[in-house]
Amino acid sequence: MGYLKERKDRNGATRYTAYYHDAWGEERSAGTFGSKKLANKAWQDEEASVRKGRIWDPARGRIKFAAYSVKQWLPNHQMELSTRQTYTYTLHRHVVPKFGKMAMVDILPEHVREWIKSLKEKGVNPPTIQKCMTVMSAICTTAFNDKIIWLHPCRAVKIPTIEENSIEVITPEQFDLIYQALPDADSQLLVETGIETGMRWGELTECRVKDLNFTTRILLVRRAVAEINPRFHPEGKRFVVTPYTKNKKKRRFKLSDQIANKLKAHAEAQSRGREDLFFLNRDQGTPTPVPMKPNLEDLGDTEPNDKGKTYKHGTLSGYSLGLCRDDCCRAAMAAYRAERRAAGKDAPRKRRVRETDEDGHISADWFRRRVWKLSVESAGVGHPVRIHDLRHAHGSWLLAGGADLQVVKERLGHGSIKTTERYLHTLPTADETALNALSKIRNR
Repeated sequence: MGYLKERKDRNGATRYTAYYHDAWGEERSAGTFGSKKLANKAWQDEEASVRKGRIWDPARGRIKFAAYSVKQWLPNHQMELSTRQTYTYTLHRHVVPKFGKMAMVDILPEHVREWIKSLKEKGVNPPTIQKCMTVMSAICTTAFNDKIIWLHPCRAVKIPTIEENSIEVITPEQFDLIYQALPDADSQLLVETGIETGMRWGELTECRVKDLNFTTRILLVRRAVAEINPRFHPEGKRFVVTPYTKNKKKRRFKLSDQIANKLKAHAEAQSRGREDLFFLNRDQGTPTPVPMKPNLEDLGDTEPNDKGKTYKHGTLSGYSLGLCRDDCCRAAMAAYRAERRAAGKDAPRKRRVRETDEDGHISADWFRRRVWKLSVESAGVGHPVRIHDLRHAHGSWLLAGGADLQVVKERLGHGSIKTTERYLHTLPTADETALNALSKIRNR
């Protein structure tokens, strides 16, 4: 309990200093006042604040969800920077708008079920709903453990079923088509290393010369890089390197002769030191070349606009007045704009160049849009192929070739062998053996 101490100031007037005890039992001053009434109120207010921090004070649960989640939980919750970025976006986009004005203690399971239903009705896909529920559950778990709430509102609340996507693995023939469509040797080596090692993108683009023993061909995977918004980086940078991989364990495995020799030759040709990355970003701000004007012969007319008028395809009128956005009309407008810029008639804003760090890590988004996607389309594979599918192909090819399941698990760095088992029988020819056996029995 608080108390007062009287003292005289230099003019001889009586002053009262209020004292109270904080949550750790230490004596603290609440200030010095000219009357007992003000001094008593000061230490009483401070003790009331201390009681709010104790587990038996019901007032703790009256804090609003927005204040608790954004100002208390999010800044202090330990997580990766990339995870913090995702949680922040999800929290402000889907969670706070629903629960922000509610007191923590007032949130019940029925409110969470209603929220899940509303997300589903808005067309939010099941994986996003699962992500929202993960964030909400993490907040409520911390509040429950800290005795801010006495009931965990997310427990026993079901979310929409997420259909497990089947793995569609590219064949060696399809990979060769993509490989040949890549624009340069550096991109080819990057992609070939990805399919030869099965490394994740963050591990692949953080791979340094010192990680590969050229004599034994043993590669050590022990770090990963992630690309985040600079406002989530403590130094305002774009890339953050973690001194561990996804499952917090380093792994080592052997490379084939041909890829190890290619990496060695690449490092020597580029004069890369031991601390340097194998793969560096290229100039991502190179201006796009002036497009060629489309051939106007036999292009025909555009569809009628609101006024019923049509215009020639591949012309400025077709783009601006006919509102046609096919390739030939877009190319005509692009060529017109490029000519004006080249002639100095326009002063457009500078091209946005994605900032890179001093090490020169490659942006996954840039590589996917400007290199990988174009190469896949040019190869004519027939179905979408992600960069991450190189990892799937590595595991599937190893298992199809007779590699031990445990060995493949260790190479890929899976936490559970069940994850590795997903790669069994994923190639289009995987059922050939079963069909041949069935045919053999039926036709004997």
